[in-house]
Amino acid sequence: MQKWVAPGRVNIIGEHTDYNQGFVLPIALPLVVECFAAVLDTGDVRVVSRQRPGDRVLAGVGALAAERDRVPAWSRYPLGVVSEFVRRGHRIAGVDIELDGAVPIGAGLSSSAALSCAVAVALRDLFAPTVTDRELIDIARAAENDYAGAPTGLLDQSASILCTAGHALFLDVRRFTHMAGGTTHEQIPFDLDRFGLELLVIDTGQAHELVDGGYAARRAQCDAAAAELGVPALRDIDTIDALERIVDPILRRRARHVVTENARVLTVAEKLRDGADPRSIGPILSAGHASLRDDFEVSTPALDAAAAAAVDAGAHGARMVGGGFGGSVIALVDREHAAAVADAVRNRFVRAGFADPRTFVVVPGPGAHRVD
Repeated sequence: MQKWVAPGRVNIIGEHTDYNQGFVLPIALPLVVECFAAVLDTGDVRVVSRQRPGDRVLAGVGALAAERDRVPAWSRYPLGVVSEFVRRGHRIAGVDIELDGAVPIGAGLSSSAALSCAVAVALRDLFAPTVTDRELIDIARAAENDYAGAPTGLLDQSASILCTAGHALFLDVRRFTHMAGGTTHEQIPFDLDRFGLELLVIDTGQAHELVDGGYAARRAQCDAAAAELGVPALRDIDTIDALERIVDPILRRRARHVVTENARVLTVAEKLRDGADPRSIGPILSAGHASLRDDFEVSTPALDAAAAAAVDAGAHGARMVGGGFGGSVIALVDREHAAAVADAVRNRFVRAGFADPRTFVVVPGPGAHRVD
């Protein structure tokens, strides 16, 4: 068997902007999902995972649609990728897939996208070498949306495929989605070590699940707000004054988050592009958390406690990452204060009666690739 890997991601800034055709700025994690794969000539797809030792999934390549409701939920991600390749006319003779993952599940770090993208790059190399990165991202997204039932945008899959080591990925989702060529994304240097900084991830242990209704409800609310404003997407609104035309206060708050978050992405990207001290983006990260908490209402008490404790202990900024309703917080910290910030968050969690958080430092890693 050959080996492929795909990373999870954290978003420096830009939550819930991707499906509103806006801007995002993720990095790839050094944590990856491993996919070991080999061609089978039996017409079957066999999938096993070291995280699910009791499940051995076997399905016919031609019967994947019919098998969807029978197979375990986790296996719908890799099977969905196979199904999407087949639906697009690529001949899959059969494939043997073994999975192993180090991306925490339910932590808001895109473990599912890492899984889908690891399988997607393996299938491309084994069966469809002419598939482009852009097509690969859309295959992985379609697998999650249509087969696994997770209503994600393009952010997670784009980060897992396109990110490069040492850089943040600035992605204009509208241009990336609708343009066949031209500049749609940019690799922006993100070298925290040079400035004596670290990016701390705080996994609250409070798992989130995108197939639950909260994420889909936020998408629907954004669509409704855009329709009320008479624009294709909230990306087309660049001032909060324009939002006063929205009658429903909930829809107005949802739209305000998206409009201000897009502005935050552009500001952070400009600062990093110009070589500014990353400490200057700290307050912007904290403002993003406040917006997700108050306007988009996808934070939780544990996420709020982690972000507040980190800033109180000296972090330059902190915010929740991912779709929300659980997951993780990132904190931008001076290297010498990272341990103290982690301890402060842990102590806050003990006093609040929350589970012990997991904390670790991340640096920008490479995107999905085969390991020779």
